[in-house]
Amino acid sequence: MTGPTSESGRTIGRRGLFVTGAAAALTLGSVSFANAAPPGGEETRTVRGTLPPGSPDYVYLPVEVPRGVREIAVSYAYERTPVPPGTQGNALDIGIFDERGTGLGGRGFRGWSGGARSEFFIRADDATPGYIAGPVRAGTWNIVLGPYTTAPEGLPYAVTITLRYGAPGRTPAAVHPPERARGRGRAWYRGDCHLHSVYSDGKRTPAEIAAAARAAGLDFINTSEHNTHAAHSAWQGLWGDDLLILTGEEVTTRNGHVVAVGTEPGTFVDWRYRARENRFGHYAREIRRAGGLVVPAHPHATCIGCNWKFGFGDADAVEVWNGPYTPEDEVALASWDSTLTSGRGWTPAMGSSDAHREPQLVGMPQTVVRADDLTREAILDGIRAGHSYITESSAVSLTFGASGGRARHAGIGDRLDVDADTPVTVRLEVTGAPGCTAHFVTDQGTLHTAPLPESGAGTVEWRTTPHYATYVRAEVRHAPKVPTLPGALAAMTNPVFLGPASGRR
Repeated sequence: MTGPTSESGRTIGRRGLFVTGAAAALTLGSVSFANAAPPGGEETRTVRGTLPPGSPDYVYLPVEVPRGVREIAVSYAYERTPVPPGTQGNALDIGIFDERGTGLGGRGFRGWSGGARSEFFIRADDATPGYIAGPVRAGTWNIVLGPYTTAPEGLPYAVTITLRYGAPGRTPAAVHPPERARGRGRAWYRGDCHLHSVYSDGKRTPAEIAAAARAAGLDFINTSEHNTHAAHSAWQGLWGDDLLILTGEEVTTRNGHVVAVGTEPGTFVDWRYRARENRFGHYAREIRRAGGLVVPAHPHATCIGCNWKFGFGDADAVEVWNGPYTPEDEVALASWDSTLTSGRGWTPAMGSSDAHREPQLVGMPQTVVRADDLTREAILDGIRAGHSYITESSAVSLTFGASGGRARHAGIGDRLDVDADTPVTVRLEVTGAPGCTAHFVTDQGTLHTAPLPESGAGTVEWRTTPHYATYVRAEVRHAPKVPTLPGALAAMTNPVFLGPASGRR
């Protein structure tokens, strides 16, 4: 690696490679400022260097911050070297940790913007979206660089740090969304649990997201910025009796992304590990300790670092439908379906929009949850139990269940506890799906299909036994655009399991 240099050209030596308990990381030489400066003054340092291909996932640049600093401001740039087709070019992420250190768990975490912005600031009373406002205390801060991809010639970068001196100001008390909205009692509630705003790499403000959620007919949303909880306090005045706002994070590792859904406000979940470090189970437990759900996102996405490598043993649900329906979702759906055969310890499916900007639609798709009320606890309980289905919009509604034996009935996510040879009737009611076809899917595959009326509203029934079908779930699909390939989903349900109670989850 080329040693980083200061503005004057003096080489700043590196400390070398160290292990943080997770991925190997590189720490550069410290950047120092004057011990003190007059109130109202400022100082600036620029550090330049080149990261070679194969650099560690995270490179730390220590900054020695003296007393009396009112604001720290950082900007950076890097060369986007032209590369041949099929070769990855340069992409560099950035964030910062304060004097409390860079240890896993994030005690010193003060913000992350990935590659979404080229500059940020932090002071007591304010911070750039994605960063945590608070005092700029004296000590060793660390700017963290994340070489996402590196060109064969290396990744030349320049980081400029400015310290502004003066009275620190006051940090406002954080105001977080309430855990309850005015619900309809036990009912079906619509939500989108994977959304991005200007607090990470989205283009919408929280106010624009809240307005879009209401327009999409949603009852709840989950804020899920990449690798930061800074948006948890950004929703004041945006919730209401009609909209429950949950707080969370999209934990964006190099081996896949996981959405923490409904964690306690202010919870930060670290992302600096790969599957080989065997750390994910620890952070999955941290999410649950904070009251949230662990939901691997777009598990078969093809973007770099997006494909899920941690397994599903720690998942509470899995996002099988992410944004407009694509072949990646079809693979995710098939992979998830293959895990349902036993009915024991199964993982429910979810769908979310992952909307970042126009024209991406908030609530396309959305998860519709049967919950006792419109509260954080009830919604998470419903998702965890699999009492949910997924639709492309609020125009589509489903009612699905199975009945048999002594007038027994089971709904989505439940088990119909009858003997293996008991006749069972599976029934699906659909509205809002014109031009679509209903499919009943079992452990053997799709065993029954029926076109819906032109109105898009209809009822489909099918008879089977638990011996013939271990579970049944419903899909509503648009007409295929390519012959021999399935049409895109308009809606799908979690399964109803059939058979003796010994197979219950």
